[in-house]
Amino acid sequence: MSDSEQNRPESGSRFSRLSRTASFWILLALVPLLFFQIFSSGGNAGVEFTYTEFREQLASGNIREVTIVDGRSVEGELRTPVNRDGEDLSRFVCMLPGEVNDGLLEELQARNVIIGARPASTPVMERVFAFLPWILMAAIWIWFVRSLQSGGNRAFQFGRSKAKLISPDTPKVTFEDVAGADEAKEELQEVIEFLKDPQRFVRLGGRLPKGVLLVGPPGTGKTLLARAVAGEAARPFFQMSGSDFVEMFVGVGASRVRDLFEQGKSHAPCIIFVDEIDAVGRHRGAGLGGGHDEREQTLNALLVEMDGFESNDGVILLAATNRPDVLDPALLRPGRFDRQVVVDSPDIKGREGILGVHARKLPLAEDVDLSVIARGTPGLSGADLANVCNEAALVAAREGADRVAMVHFEKAKDKVMLGAERKSLVLTESERELTAWHEAGHAVLGLRIPGLDPVHKVTIVPRGRALGLTASLPE
Repeated sequence: MSDSEQNRPESGSRFSRLSRTASFWILLALVPLLFFQIFSSGGNAGVEFTYTEFREQLASGNIREVTIVDGRSVEGELRTPVNRDGEDLSRFVCMLPGEVNDGLLEELQARNVIIGARPASTPVMERVFAFLPWILMAAIWIWFVRSLQSGGNRAFQFGRSKAKLISPDTPKVTFEDVAGADEAKEELQEVIEFLKDPQRFVRLGGRLPKGVLLVGPPGTGKTLLARAVAGEAARPFFQMSGSDFVEMFVGVGASRVRDLFEQGKSHAPCIIFVDEIDAVGRHRGAGLGGGHDEREQTLNALLVEMDGFESNDGVILLAATNRPDVLDPALLRPGRFDRQVVVDSPDIKGREGILGVHARKLPLAEDVDLSVIARGTPGLSGADLANVCNEAALVAAREGADRVAMVHFEKAKDKVMLGAERKSLVLTESERELTAWHEAGHAVLGLRIPGLDPVHKVTIVPRGRALGLTASLPE
């Protein structure tokens, strides 16, 4: 359970207790009514006569008194009880085929029958069912008000933030799990030190950045860096996507921005991480809808919360995007996103470090040389290198090996960079010969021309869209 759910307003819990108490007393009042209806209906039990049997009993003079109910039925008492199912019954009930007429009344008087009348009684449960719609409306209203006050029902939390709070007690991701981004880690180290000891920087009049924007191609580890910052700082960390702000309902996004910063201020100092912020921070006025567009209203609320009349001291907004060119200029100015940390594709040392991080979990053979793999994977991002390690483990498991060897890494690297082997591709002998001559020409040029990278591998096994390959290892 998150802290926001644990720290609900006391008024909401008090209202919840009152509503439960009211429901209990309503049910307690309905139970006696139900039992009264059952026993009252059971107390009027008697023999049911047909109209013919009623006329026979009347003709024989066996009826002592009758009560005409609503002019359509007769309840009465017999002078001599009749036996039905082994039980002597003196009370009877009879439905008349029509309304009571004067002839029947005269005959009853002639037989010295005591005559009474009463209107039809409404059963208690019928009265309860008559009030049931009003009871349901009151119950729905109580549930609605309780949901708004306590925040316990998601159906009425359109304006609530969808941010996930990652507490300091959760398993941590630290900078040791991040490689290939040394400059970015140095920039973020100051943010971590501020969260640990804010007074160290404020005592000389300095102002820490309110926002840090992580910029880089996809797969370079921006989200991983943000998680590492939360793990190193050991402070509350709110995680949310930029698309979670934008909804079809007008005003919901702005309400979620305000609620997000309210939660941040209650847990300050803390970090708010917004992934893919370009979903909400695009340049205003560039699309349809003018200034009344829901996304633009959400962006306006975000701009005000970052640098408006109210201060958000202790709340650092960390955002990530791979499209900084589409962001609004007001979002990138000093006072909002003060710093832009570039997380670019790793160089050869960074790739070797990333491979080392992901290869920790793998049982490696003695012939594995991660530096050779790093040299042969130029341009690959951290996610691509993680995929290489994973594919190498899968290849080794598929072949039944006990350890991941260098040959498995080579196959995995070729699969990630070029594609899977096209074993089903049918080539004629002349096509194979032409491919071999072609790749041999590449290999000869690579060996003879000075200044070129050394040739590492030559193959005519089709992969992806290529029928062969001559690979070199950059130095």
